Amino acid sequence: MARRPEEGMEERMEILGMPGHLIRRLHQISAHLFQVGAKAAGRDLTPVQFAALNAVRAAPGIDQAGIAAAIAYDRATIGGVIDRLEQKGLVTRQVSRRDRRAREVRLTGAGEAAHAGFLPAVRGFQSEILSGLDAAEREQFIALLRKAAAAHEGGAD
Repeated sequence: MARRPEEGMEERMEILGMPGHLIRRLHQISAHLFQVGAKAAGRDLTPVQFAALNAVRAAPGIDQAGIAAAIAYDRATIGGVIDRLEQKGLVTRQVSRRDRRAREVRLTGAGEAAHAGFLPAVRGFQSEILSGLDAAEREQFIALLRKAAAAHEGGAD
C-alpha cells in the first residue's frame, strides 16, 4: 500500500481532500484487497469478472448488454470480460432465440462453484475496505455512495 502523505502535505495539496481523489484511493484499496483475497482463495478472477459472474447467476440467460448494464460496465468491453470467463470454463454463450443478434450467458457448473466458493471471501473483505468505520458509519457510507451513484445513473458509461 502507498505511504501516508508527508506532514503538512494535505494542507498544501487541495486534491487530497477532494471526493474524486478519495474515491479513487478507496477504489485502489478495494481492488488490492480483492486481488489479495482472490489469490488467497485460489481464484483467478478480477472484480469485474466476479461482478459479471454475479450478474449471470442472478439472471441466467442474460445477454452481454444486460450484464454491462447490471454491473455498470462499459458495453464496448464487456465482451472481453465474458470471453475470459468463457476461456476459464465459467460461463457459456449461445445465440438468443428471441434476438439472433444477442448472446445469452449462463454459468457452467464450474462457474456456479467458483461463484459460491468465492462469495464468502468477497463478503469478508468488504468490511476490511471500510475498516476505519464502525457499523453505523458503514451503513451510512454505503447509503450515501448509493445516493451519489444513483444521481448519475443513465449518464456516461
